[in-house]
Amino acid sequence: MADPKIDGVQIPPAINPVVRPRGVPVQIPPTTGTGSFRDVLRTTQAPATSQPLKFSAHAQQRLESRNIRLTSDDVAKMNAMADKAAAKGAKQSLFMLHDVAMVVSITNRTVITAVDQSSMKENVFTNIDSAAIIE
Repeated sequence: MADPKIDGVQIPPAINPVVRPRGVPVQIPPTTGTGSFRDVLRTTQAPATSQPLKFSAHAQQRLESRNIRLTSDDVAKMNAMADKAAAKGAKQSLFMLHDVAMVVSITNRTVITAVDQSSMKENVFTNIDSAAIIE
């Protein structure tokens, strides 16, 4: 028997439904932690923020040659600011402390260079994504 036609258009035969095989239910293992995604994310990012800042050889040389002295209180403030910058997603930051500007790698927790006020004039700081004023 020929397929029926309506207004000259051939109607195809009926299509049989697709039968899908039934599988075994998936077993989802119980979660080991009770924290939310945000807690897990903070935990995985925490090790980078718990380390104290290091000073690169270049930064140490600049501090010595420019007679810049940092107290332990100054370094503690810088560590706290690095934690804040990391929490906001900063990667390279310009820290202004008293009359000193320092480029800090937040990712590596390293002070890259330091510039005193007299050397800051007409200076352009590049490759930074944030700035922090430390009092």
